[in-house]
Amino acid sequence: MHVPTIDIAPFLDGSARAAVAARVARACEEIGFLTVTGHGIAPEVVERAFERSRALFDLPQARKDRFHPTGPSRQRGYHGFATRGLAYTLGEKAPPDLRESYFLGPIDDHRDHFHSQPDAADAYAPNIYPNEPEGTTEALVAVYRAYEGLAADLLRLFAVALGEPEGFFAGAIGRHFSILASHHYPPLDDPPAPGQLRTGAHTDYGALTILAMTEADGGLEVRMPDGRWQPVRPPNGALVVNLGDMMARWTNDRWTSTLHRVGNPRELGNTRSRRQTIGLFHHPDFDATIEAIPSCVPPNEAPKYPPISAGAHIAMKIAASHEGVRESGLGH
Repeated sequence: MHVPTIDIAPFLDGSARAAVAARVARACEEIGFLTVTGHGIAPEVVERAFERSRALFDLPQARKDRFHPTGPSRQRGYHGFATRGLAYTLGEKAPPDLRESYFLGPIDDHRDHFHSQPDAADAYAPNIYPNEPEGTTEALVAVYRAYEGLAADLLRLFAVALGEPEGFFAGAIGRHFSILASHHYPPLDDPPAPGQLRTGAHTDYGALTILAMTEADGGLEVRMPDGRWQPVRPPNGALVVNLGDMMARWTNDRWTSTLHRVGNPRELGNTRSRRQTIGLFHHPDFDATIEAIPSCVPPNEAPKYPPISAGAHIAMKIAASHEGVRESGLGH
């Protein structure tokens, strides 16, 4: 078994919708990971975002820190090296992840719509746009918009793959609060602590993730159904797509949210181990109800999970991650 590569262009152009949907359904049921080609995103959009992010991460630490947010659990702006830990979302006490990050939230401002829901304030908080290096903001906004459009296309594809009308998810994403994350994994000067990885084993929080990555020693690994950790190496121009916990919940675990991690490079300090990723973690509208799709619940059985709002689900995961970092004493 391996992570499949699927050309989704025949779905998008209507020439082979059923065949593509069937392949996607199988990947989502068995692994929860796939790589996609024919997605329609121009390669120069992704490359420009990588180049400008790299320039941002190469700034002196004090200048990067100017873009760090204030307030708890706010996924905006710059977060320093080894100040967050995704393994904490599963209750693990592993050390913080060996990476630094820049986060961008929704580009459209939905705060007025959610003004009566105080819990939504963090989800729709204003972005912290870097005013240097020149062109960084524009590049990150462009790739956010590109991923945003692809996420809507993928949800249309997912609906068909589940045997639902194509627009099944459309009513839940008009005011999504998706997060773009640009991660930088520098070469390591010091040996990792016991159990410390570039990114600890975790599942993603939301509905789906879209990810571009650079090639480097020490990369993405997926835990396959037989327990093996398998490297993910997408073809040139392909994007990694994986399901998050929210989609597993939506499908009553018919589709799977799979453990994955980023391993450490084999050689400390090797410049070839420098790695970047840019991903969109797609979250539906804050007040969207996530409950089992009826067709995913076997006859005469109750759904495995009670309904929950998208906002409450994501807040629970983020709080767990930040609590673990605070306990470690290694916060920003």
